Parts: sequence; structure tokens; C-alpha cells
Amino acid sequence: MKSNYKRLGCYIQKVEHRNHDLKVTRLLGLSMTKEFRETTSNIVGTDMSVYRVMSKYQFACDFMSPIRVNKLPVVLKLDDEPNLVSPAYPVFEIKDRNELDPEYLMMWFRRSEFDRYATFKCDAAIRGGYDWAELCETLIPVPHITTQRALVKEYNAIENRITLNQQLIQKLEETAQAIYREWFVEGIEEKWEKVTLKQFGNIITGKTPSSDNPEDFGNVIPFVTPGDFKNYNKFALGAERMLSIIGGAKLKSKLLVSGSVIVTCIGSDMGKIAVSAQDCITNQQMNSIVVREPYFTDYLYYYLKSIDDEIKGVAMGGSTMPMLSKSDFEKIKVVKPPETLLKNYNIVMRPINNLNVLYSKENQKLTELKDLLLSKLATVGE
Repeated sequence: MKSNYKRLGCYIQKVEHRNHDLKVTRLLGLSMTKEFRETTSNIVGTDMSVYRVMSKYQFACDFMSPIRVNKLPVVLKLDDEPNLVSPAYPVFEIKDRNELDPEYLMMWFRRSEFDRYATFKCDAAIRGGYDWAELCETLIPVPHITTQRALVKEYNAIENRITLNQQLIQKLEETAQAIYREWFVEGIEEKWEKVTLKQFGNIITGKTPSSDNPEDFGNVIPFVTPGDFKNYNKFALGAERMLSIIGGAKLKSKLLVSGSVIVTCIGSDMGKIAVSAQDCITNQQMNSIVVREPYFTDYLYYYLKSIDDEIKGVAMGGSTMPMLSKSDFEKIKVVKPPETLLKNYNIVMRPINNLNVLYSKENQKLTELKDLLLSKLATVGE
């Protein structure tokens, strides 16, 4: 065992603070991204006195999740206002914050390696999980407190920059939506014709390479799936999985060029929309428009977002699993403004899009840097 690795149980202790006086009313849940979320539980008629009260620098965790989803939701509270969590979630704190910094420990919990470790430690019983005893037996590196705080400062600097970029992207998106509404909603003219979606370009349904051909996957062409959309704002920048040159050649008829509009068309992910910022290929759960003219892209993106409910309505078709086929997708009716107006709109949108892509790409690199910093925690102090 590395000399700087210590048993976590030496540094943490459970906290049993129940809401007996009912003074705390805000109930929060724990997300798989290790953050608090507003609860979706129905608490009408529930005895809230048994719920656990959390204070600043305390942790809450869901020990049952690793066996189900291969992640351990654990959250560190950093604000001053007390909140409630489920009585099923243990709450704990660090005994001495001059020995182990809470934010440093939370960095360790955020490592993908920690989730794999927690999953490995789960037993095979139906109600099995990574429990308090296992958490206390977990070994983590505990360098000097000044080193811990320096790492936390570095990590927070990256996180703060990512947050700032997200705020800038959100402001850009709000501006873009306002421009769209002004040009094409408030100023819409009845004489503008409605045409089918396929008149804007070539409609392509994606495809997944066979699992029998692992050589189709590599590191050349992004292979976009609905799971990648959680990382997108407007533009699809890369994907978790990539295709090789061989895989790309087999699916060359499915290639989407930069500026194509991608729409998820099946299941709970129905109606999510993105614009490809580079050449890519999608799986079969998406229909995409390879636009005939580049100035169609932004208009189609915002128009399709505005008729999201209509798209989902077409997809339901009496089925419990909503699915929008290629033939139905390409028949969707779209109001088509004059091309001169669309060209001018494209000119106005170009600098907004350029900034959006710039901030999004920077966040990609910052996220990679953050993950690298987390991975290096295992060697701190060696």
C-alpha cells in the first residue's frame, strides 16, 4: 500500500440530525452527476420529521445506486442554507477539516475510478450495495492539507471557467432565440409557403455498425448517439465513441457534413436537436437534414425546436414507444421564408454561432483537463 493512502473511516463520521422541529422544508435529491437536484418525490402526507437535515460541508450518499447504475451518488453541501434529504441517505462529515479538506474528498468521489471501485465492492444480493462499512474501509491518498487545498483551488478554477462559459453560451442562445422570434415569429407573413422538410435538403437516418465488426470503431469520425446530447448546447462537438476509417467508409452514405441538423426520433429522447459542428455519423435513432444551402441551418434548428410538441405528436402514432420514421420525418411541414431573408439571417447569426462554438470547444478542453486532474489524485504525494 502506498504510504500516503489512509483509511477513510479515520477521517469521517456519520451525522444524525433529524428534522424533528420541522423547521427545514427544502427537500433535495441526489443526481447521478453528484449534485443536488430538486426532488420529484410526492411528499404530501409524509412525516418530514424523520428526514435528515444537512448543513454546510456535510455529505449525503445513496449506497444502493452502484449495484443498479454503476455510480455512487454522493454530494457535498457547500451553501449555508440547511436542506433535507431522504432518511434513506446517510449523511456524514469530516471530523477535522484541517486534516482532510471536504472539497478535496469530493474531488476523489468524482473520479470515475471511485465509481468503478464502489460498484466492484457491491455484493450480489438483490438489496446489495456499497455501504457505510465499505466506505470507511476505502483507502484514499491524504497529502498535507496545503497540497489538498492547492488541488481544490486548481480544480475550482477550471470549474468556474466552465460555468462562466456556460453562462456566456446561454446568453448567446437567448440572443439567438430573440432574433429568430423577431424575424420569423412576430414578423411572419401569411403568404410564406409551407413546404416539406425534405425540400430543405437530404434526409438521412443513421445506422450503427455491427458489433461483429470491432474494426469499424476507432478515433476518426464522431459517432453521435442520443447519450451525447447531454453534452451539447446547440452544436454537436464530437462524441463518446468514434468510428475508424473502415467504419466510416462502410457508412459513407450516412455521413453528415458540418451544418447538418440532427433530430432524435425515438423514445424518451425524442425531439432533441443539435447542429453538427463537424462531419459525423449518427446511430439509427436520429434523422438528420443535410441542408441544401448553409443558410437553412439556423432557421431549421429554431423552427424545429418551436414545433417540438407537433413532432412528438406525429411520432406517437398510437404506439407506446414514440418513433418518427424517415418517411414521416421528411413530410413534416415547415414555413419557408424568402431565401433573401434567410441569407441575411445567416449573416446575423454567424458571429453568435462562432462564439458559441468557441466557448463550447473551450469547455471540452477544460473538461478534459478537469478529468486529468482527478485521475492524477491517485499519485498525489508520491
